[in-house]
Amino acid sequence: MELRHTHRIFVPDDLAQGSVVAASVEQAHHLIHVLRLKGSDVLRLFNERHGEFRGTIGAVTKRGVEICVHEQIRAQTTEPDLWLCCAPIKKTHFDNMVEKSVELGVSEIQPILTQRTQIREVNADRVYKICREAAEQSDRLSVPAVGLPVSLADLVDVFPKDRALIVCAEWGVATPIYEMLNNPAMGAFTKAAIVTGPEGGFAGEELEKLRQVTNAFPVRLGPRILRADTAAIAALTCWQAVRGDWIK
Repeated sequence: MELRHTHRIFVPDDLAQGSVVAASVEQAHHLIHVLRLKGSDVLRLFNERHGEFRGTIGAVTKRGVEICVHEQIRAQTTEPDLWLCCAPIKKTHFDNMVEKSVELGVSEIQPILTQRTQIREVNADRVYKICREAAEQSDRLSVPAVGLPVSLADLVDVFPKDRALIVCAEWGVATPIYEMLNNPAMGAFTKAAIVTGPEGGFAGEELEKLRQVTNAFPVRLGPRILRADTAAIAALTCWQAVRGDWIK
């Protein structure tokens, strides 16, 4: 089997050739009882710090699975500094949005609470688990950070001046996203955040508050109204294609 087709897992431990790390209980169950791996079978390991390593299944006991770490196969790299600031939506759609945003290379997911946000609590541990599994599947070497929900007003009040605030605006004054991403003004920023609203969209005063941010760039995502999770995926795709790591 080609190495790139082997299973890969995230581990928090330090990785170095010759070391031994332990799979979590959940990972051990998946490796042994779902994937049916056994001693000396190959997998890949990453931890956000030391790149990716080849590993093999070592001791398998009732308490867990040990993994022997071999050579490094990829040096550590990072994704572009791109946030997704999104209003929580219904569980299935939110999970899909989180998973696809990880595949599209976001560095942080920040839930925001707006006037029309119906889901006002986010299980950060569950969302992080989705992020970790998506990172494992998509071959990236980092897992996005997941913030606790904040109000839109608080986000705007503390939003950094050195990060472009790309506002997905479903109505009012906004520039087509492709045109805006190619605007020289956008080139002044190496970091960005894409902001999407809840089911039902932003309230009028919320969009106006976002537009008043000095480094805000209101954008339009085509002639059709997109569902919240679709809007996030579409905007992230456009950003990666024009300004992100798809151009490399």
